[in-house]
Amino acid sequence: MADPSELGIASLTAAFTKGSLDPVAATESCLARIAAQDAHLRSFITVAAEGARREAERSRRRWAAGTPLGPLDGVPLAVKDNIDAAGLPCTAGTAAFATHMPAADAPVVACLRRAGAVLLGKLNMHEGALGATTDNAVYGRCMNPLKPGYTPGGSSGGSAAAVAARLCAAALGTDTMGSVRVPAAYCGVYGFKPTNGAIATDGVVPLSTTLDCVGPLARSAADLAVVARALLVDMPRTFIAMPTHDTLAGVRVGVPRQLEEIDLCVAVRAGFAGVLDRLRAAGAIVVPVDLPAWQPGPARRAGLLVCEAEAADYYGARLGSGLAGVSDTFASMLRYAERAGLSRVVAAYQTIEQVRAACLRAFAAVDALILPTTPQPSFPHGAAAPANQADCTALANFARAPAVSLPIAADPLPVGVQLMAAPGDDLRLLALASLVDRAVEPLRAAAATRSEADASP
Repeated sequence: MADPSELGIASLTAAFTKGSLDPVAATESCLARIAAQDAHLRSFITVAAEGARREAERSRRRWAAGTPLGPLDGVPLAVKDNIDAAGLPCTAGTAAFATHMPAADAPVVACLRRAGAVLLGKLNMHEGALGATTDNAVYGRCMNPLKPGYTPGGSSGGSAAAVAARLCAAALGTDTMGSVRVPAAYCGVYGFKPTNGAIATDGVVPLSTTLDCVGPLARSAADLAVVARALLVDMPRTFIAMPTHDTLAGVRVGVPRQLEEIDLCVAVRAGFAGVLDRLRAAGAIVVPVDLPAWQPGPARRAGLLVCEAEAADYYGARLGSGLAGVSDTFASMLRYAERAGLSRVVAAYQTIEQVRAACLRAFAAVDALILPTTPQPSFPHGAAAPANQADCTALANFARAPAVSLPIAADPLPVGVQLMAAPGDDLRLLALASLVDRAVEPLRAAAATRSEADASP
């Protein structure tokens, strides 16, 4: 059998069912891989080895008795370090909270435990979740496993890096303007942002209560859906699961005209065009969609201002006006909203609402919107971070809509494509994402073949 840490959720569950592998061995394999690789990657802030071993042993007994709790029972997972897990530090990536020790699990962690998942530990992140590189001066500069010295993205960079490096089968991150989907794209994995409110954010150190979501990252569309469905089990009744599609034939996919305003790099532009070709070949109807209220750059800046204003309230209430313990960079961002003034903050909220209304009108005419996940692939740590990293992803947060990022190519670095559906359409979107994923598989295969040819002597 392959190294258990190489197995995704579906393969682990199949092996547990057959008895060819047990959760203890799967957990030990991941812990060994963390010990061997994470000193360089720095994807974990806290490794909960002994707790994971106890959870794995309990899961082993359930599988041996034929009473597993479900498809996540015994699966080794990890969570971003702004999500409470009882008995483990929750730092939110800042020295200010280095000694914060929650007494109870956040609801999302409790949900994973009820499903039998094994919690390996807490994952690195950009300080306060306010940034997209996970270059963390306190807990370590997290590396992209696919390219030494490159960023995994952020703010859930540790989550994406750990999944891509096979240190865990899946992970939880948080997504405020793309903080699950940006690192998913940079690290070549899958990421899901739910409808705002569909998955509880209680027990999560907030960046923006208006925009924050919790979402999973995984190595396949199928694995992503397994974790997402487990988290959506308590989905509010106002969110109705829509019928799923069996094929892409006749599915209406909207491409926002405003993408023309975003500076997409050559690899992203080519990859996105290839995806649209594959969708048309599969029978999807690709149509242009106008979102007149969405000016990507100004909208992204409005979202950032809302984040700064809301985070300033949270951190100021806990740390005082001096913001003791946070970095100078983070403190400056938290103070920016005050410098900007109330009228600009109010205007930022109005911009978000206008963009949301435009998206809701668009969803009345299409089954999904499609756009690149990021305008560029990963870049080196220390280089100037592109200002437009969240231009595409922030749209779903403003719309309060579910979104999935899928890897579409890796030549030489991964790029992603993003699907968005109407708020409440989470389950239908996950099913649609699986169809799109199968349709674009030839693009990934072709990119892998080119990479192998380039690497040949």
